Amino acid sequence: MSRRKKKHEEHVNLERWLVSYADFITLLFAFFVVMYSISSVNEGKYRILSDTLNVVFESRPSSPTPIEHDSIPIPVTPSNQLLVNIPVPERLPSPEEDGNSLAVPDNPELDALSEEIGQAVKSLIDDELISIKKTDFWLEIDIKSSILFGSGNAQLSEDAEDVLATIARLLDSYPNDIQVEGFTDNRPIKSKKFPSNWELSSSRAASVVHLFEEEGIDPKRMQAIGYSQYRPVADNATAAGRNANRRVNLVVLGQGDPRQIMQQRIKSLNQTPKKTSIRKIKDKKQRFNPVFDTQ
Repeated sequence: MSRRKKKHEEHVNLERWLVSYADFITLLFAFFVVMYSISSVNEGKYRILSDTLNVVFESRPSSPTPIEHDSIPIPVTPSNQLLVNIPVPERLPSPEEDGNSLAVPDNPELDALSEEIGQAVKSLIDDELISIKKTDFWLEIDIKSSILFGSGNAQLSEDAEDVLATIARLLDSYPNDIQVEGFTDNRPIKSKKFPSNWELSSSRAASVVHLFEEEGIDPKRMQAIGYSQYRPVADNATAAGRNANRRVNLVVLGQGDPRQIMQQRIKSLNQTPKKTSIRKIKDKKQRFNPVFDTQ
């Protein structure tokens, strides 16, 4: 009779928690390593910032002096080598020197034109159908649409053609640019010809431009602009307010007008090359003294 072997009881491992504990310690160590790497300060950048702030706050407000950049050493690295050698002028030109001054210009032609138009349409000015406003930069002639167009159309009336022809002959004597601006009230319009007030206001401005062109004004001097209902001068809740908002403005631009200056700046930006190669920048740096002394 065979004897059965006794099964030995398996030993219970009471140290399995050490595995989880070791994993936790490893993750905790990795966490602190990452936190330390993030919190380490770039001493070079910190020193540059500190020196710059000291120079700025130590200067006297009453007699400001330019910051001497040469006294602030900047370490040169491949990433900032081009920035260090980009030339910066010692002094920026004033608006008067670069030709883009917004100082009050001398526009004697606006004074003369305002007086001539005022005399030519004096009766309409007295009836408050035309108003003339003059600024240092432009002359604005506000014409109520009730004497220009019928309701909901952009066809000039015969009386309006006579008035505008008189104004056109006076404008033709001066070289100033002209902006014709059309406005409507907030009553919606939806027709095959004018789906909205945008088309109506633009068509009314274009009708005036066409008449001026027929009277001999150079088309290159003129612009037709439609503002729809979004530039009101009165409350559209009343009939009088809506009548005031339906209008056409003739804006005669003077010399030094801010809008002309902005257009000139936009043209100059469009003429500037958009891309400049790094090699060209390196070639040009020999013509200028570097702003920062890196040696």
